Amino acid sequence: MSAASWDPEQYLRFGDERLRPALDLLAQVYLERPRLVIDLGCGAGNITAILKRRFAAAEVVGIDGSGAMLDKARVAALDCRFVQADMGAWQPERPPDLIYSNAALHWLPEHNGLFPRLMGLLSPGGVLAVQMPAMHGEPMRRLQSKIATEGPWADVLRGVASAPDVLPAGDYWDMLRPHAARLEMWETIYLHALQGEDAVMQWATGSSLRPFLDALPAEMRVPFQRAYADAVRPHYPRRPDGTTLLPFRRLFMIAGR
Repeated sequence: MSAASWDPEQYLRFGDERLRPALDLLAQVYLERPRLVIDLGCGAGNITAILKRRFAAAEVVGIDGSGAMLDKARVAALDCRFVQADMGAWQPERPPDLIYSNAALHWLPEHNGLFPRLMGLLSPGGVLAVQMPAMHGEPMRRLQSKIATEGPWADVLRGVASAPDVLPAGDYWDMLRPHAARLEMWETIYLHALQGEDAVMQWATGSSLRPFLDALPAEMRVPFQRAYADAVRPHYPRRPDGTTLLPFRRLFMIAGR
């Protein structure tokens, strides 16, 4: 996904729901006094600011490919430093003690090379802490590709895809274990209680639906969103009180050198 495609306002529309897994990941980071903390895929910087509060004595640096997100981040975390860079090719100035990445690395391909490389960038005793959505088998994600092949936008969207599927948890264990003195992994399904009309479509518009919307001419974007909303609505019905429940599976890993 191109860096310019991120809309910080839309992404943060469900900021509270997106924050909880980030805090759950951070709660399991056992480091006490890291000197250099990297927020890889920092987005709008709301988590970067939390990292700085947790590790007040550390230099905290946010890395992201989106200039729009980094503009927000520099306001959200005034005492942190931010660098615009390709996450997949990023190299630190010196070995960090913590590479923290919340809901970002699933956008990158070739995890078999990426994750061992990130481990190799850490200082001795350093930690890689990662959380990624694992929703590729769910209607919210599957129906995006289906709708893309139907309707007047099919030719425009040929070859367009959202984030690659994450690998089975065991694959990440196998690729990290040879590089890690300590390794913990777990999955959590969050039951997000969303408000508003077509809430799942609105959620996806801030993240996984972006590559499709970016590829469409302006006049096709709203009809595409409506078609997607119609397709997902039966899978995520609005409850009598107006709430839409979105079960959301996430994969977590803490790997220490």
